[in-house]
Amino acid sequence: MTDSPAPARDAVPTTADPLDRFVAVIPAGGVGTRLWPLSRAAAPKFLHDLTGSGSTLIRATYDRLTPLARGRFLVVTGEAHRAAVCRQIPELDAADLVLESEPKDSGAAIGLAAAILHRRNPDAIMGSFAADQVISPDSVFQAAVVEAIRTAASGPRGKIVTIGIEPTHPSTGFGYIRRGEALEVEGAPSARAVVEFVEKPSREVAEDYLATGEYLWNAGMFVAPVALMLEHLKANQPELFAGLTEIAEAWDTPARDEVAARVWPTLPKIAIDYAVAEPAAAAGDVAVVPGAFRWDDVGDFAAIGRLNSAREVDSVTVLGEGARVFTEDASGIVVSDTKRVIALIGIQDVVIVDTPDALLVTTTEHAQKVKNAVAGLKASGDTDVL
Repeated sequence: MTDSPAPARDAVPTTADPLDRFVAVIPAGGVGTRLWPLSRAAAPKFLHDLTGSGSTLIRATYDRLTPLARGRFLVVTGEAHRAAVCRQIPELDAADLVLESEPKDSGAAIGLAAAILHRRNPDAIMGSFAADQVISPDSVFQAAVVEAIRTAASGPRGKIVTIGIEPTHPSTGFGYIRRGEALEVEGAPSARAVVEFVEKPSREVAEDYLATGEYLWNAGMFVAPVALMLEHLKANQPELFAGLTEIAEAWDTPARDEVAARVWPTLPKIAIDYAVAEPAAAAGDVAVVPGAFRWDDVGDFAAIGRLNSAREVDSVTVLGEGARVFTEDASGIVVSDTKRVIALIGIQDVVIVDTPDALLVTTTEHAQKVKNAVAGLKASGDTDVL
């Protein structure tokens, strides 16, 4: 998975303060098919500046975590993205870049990070935060992570802690976390037990969730002792655990490439939620810390329009260096990667994404359906634009 192994080393010191044992893990995977043709297999959404901030999503994620991790990172991404990720995060040590030869979902990605960190220091506390989310303000996010770290370190075995987002509307696009009793953890006043994780609901059910005040959005953020993560992975996905353990044992040795190339393709695909979080919650080992920060997973072009701080022409948000856009009585979003003039007249809530080899025209209402175009192009063999 990498050219050469790094020497074995302790990733984190073992001290009384759990913050000193914290390692930030950034899974950077997925293509983001709802953001085609901007996001593609060779340039997924985490490598783009989608908010007009001047920073790509993965760089912003790294910067947000730096005050807490203080140089202790693992970034898990595809082999094809090695060069781009290294350009975005030149500070990253080669030993802390974990490259997947093929995608295997979050269970394998996060599980391998946990296994590597456990080999380096079994007392480590990992925090997994996706590379493609938009969060603000950083200070509120960081305060929630500190509470999560302290909760993860509490008790004899610790807790697997998720950071749940305070819902702003009855979304049908996110899973939810049902919170239970307060845990009374020192330094983590808002920590609560997790009763259960629930799948994406219907509109009516989502409205009921918000009315109770007991539910948070599941943003896929996990903070946990690596030993506890692996304990639940072993209990619930023994085949995956065995394969990841074999790779991790070879990771900081000369056998890394041979073992990874042999074992990784055989691993089962499963999300970390199903592999660890849900069964751990049923066992009473999961806690939640609510996040009051602004959060978006930038799932489609409508989200980019909501979030963007880029320039506006009338009521049209425009992204793209040197974009040439004329509008009259129009609204929506234009993303341009060409010098072509784009004129919008008398059209509302439009989404136009103009790249040298592909043009997307839709509306914000139908932005979620862009993935259907990607599926159709793949089925027809037009993979050169994917």
